[in-house]
Amino acid sequence: MKLDGASPGGTLSDDEVAVAEAPVDGRALRWEQHNAERRRVLVEEAVRAIRELGPNVGMDEIAARAKTSKTVLYRHFGDKAGLYQAVVASVRDYILRKLPLEEAERLGPRELVAALADAYLAVVERDRNLYLFVSSRPTGETPTEDPVLSITTRIGNEVAATIRAWLRNQGHDEEPANIWAHGAVGFIWAVADRWIVTNLRRPRADVVAYIDRFFGPAFEAQQRS
Repeated sequence: MKLDGASPGGTLSDDEVAVAEAPVDGRALRWEQHNAERRRVLVEEAVRAIRELGPNVGMDEIAARAKTSKTVLYRHFGDKAGLYQAVVASVRDYILRKLPLEEAERLGPRELVAALADAYLAVVERDRNLYLFVSSRPTGETPTEDPVLSITTRIGNEVAATIRAWLRNQGHDEEPANIWAHGAVGFIWAVADRWIVTNLRRPRADVVAYIDRFFGPAFEAQQRS
């Protein structure tokens, strides 16, 4: 079969091979890396501004905190909704990094859910302003994802994969993994939401312990079945 643009006979000439194997433009690659790093730094500065100035912080205030201009923020994120989505992704990845996912197949779902509850509630405890910012989509013409679904769906999928592997290793049916994982994540989110409404009245360790008492017996029963 003759390749499009190939020399007669279906083979590539030396010049055509050279073009096909030409490296990516180094300047374009460096520019792409620069933009990615700049976005990362701007998100970090936005997070600091939200922590210090509250969940209703404006683009002017974020730009001032980052020692840049709104024009630069708009160039990298489009608008406040774009910056918001980048902050949501940053918070989601932070929570995932705090979870012992690599060890969870050995620890089991009970320990994993307790670790998840502790990591999620730690964000609320340490970064109440950040949590409130993430929990409220900005108004405007640009559509944005539901922040709760964006975070909980990704985390739920990661936890489900880990629980599924644990069930398989234990010789149990893997079917409950998805329901257990997303149910636990949704439960923890609802608890966190209520916890912040009560002004964090109970210590975080107590709340995590209550969650563990709720889920722990069910996971232990699965091991005995």
